[in-house]
Amino acid sequence: MKWTGRRQSGNVSDKRLSGRMIGGVGGLIVVGLMLFGLFTGTDTSGLIDLAQTVGGTTQTETRELTAQEQRELDYVETIVADTEDVWNEIFLQNDMDYREPQLVLYRDSVQTESGSFASAAMGPFYMPSEETIYLDMSFFEQLRTEFGARVKTDVSAESGDFVVAYVIAHEVGHHVQKQLGIADAVAAKQATVGQTEANQLSVAMELQADFFAGVFAHEQQQILESGDIDAALNAAAVIGDDAIQRKTQGQVVPDSFTHGTSEQRAYWFNLGYQTGDINQGDTFKEVLGESLS
Repeated sequence: MKWTGRRQSGNVSDKRLSGRMIGGVGGLIVVGLMLFGLFTGTDTSGLIDLAQTVGGTTQTETRELTAQEQRELDYVETIVADTEDVWNEIFLQNDMDYREPQLVLYRDSVQTESGSFASAAMGPFYMPSEETIYLDMSFFEQLRTEFGARVKTDVSAESGDFVVAYVIAHEVGHHVQKQLGIADAVAAKQATVGQTEANQLSVAMELQADFFAGVFAHEQQQILESGDIDAALNAAAVIGDDAIQRKTQGQVVPDSFTHGTSEQRAYWFNLGYQTGDINQGDTFKEVLGESLS
């Protein structure tokens, strides 16, 4: 993806040199709490914060960004600016105002503005209450080495990896859902249904974010390069719930899906890319059999 020479966003914060490091007994407790929460579904964020306070350490690096880190920052700022331009225009066309999200780059771990602790193991995520995206660039190396995604690990001065742009655009898609009231409607409905249906609502949300990422790609065709879309489709496929479960636990449990299958994720991204029409992204009707009311 061609990226140099374009506007860069002012909504990106780089905290990679001031990340919150964990050490000592507190670090072991945090790891244990994270694993307990992962396997039981229990919210352990409050206990994690307490463990950090008691036994963790905070460290700020004094070095300058490396040349590679600076290119990554410049590239991310450019992609975020691109998403701003695309969604500002789409919202304008539909007589709406678009509030631009923030994006925080971090390394290893981060404390969000609302005080929650997050680690790179969570992958990229969007905090609706803050309207902020959190991204650790090591996620893309993990995609390449652990899941076989076709990801370039070095941002050059000439081109940047479109998989990075796809992931950012996916998280921005969640912000679009927040702006449109979809996220709040889904959260309200999830609070009234059982776990299986709550998971289905989550799947529809994630697939719609993939669709919105495809809409973004549709609007960026003039700067895409050969292989960009194929790489994004490949990335969408390798992080499908079925692919991840098959790889990590040797079996697939559809009722536990929260993001959609490989086929679904690739399909909805491609539909957004092919149509560029936000009205075609009713993933709720696809997953639940009816539109979100």
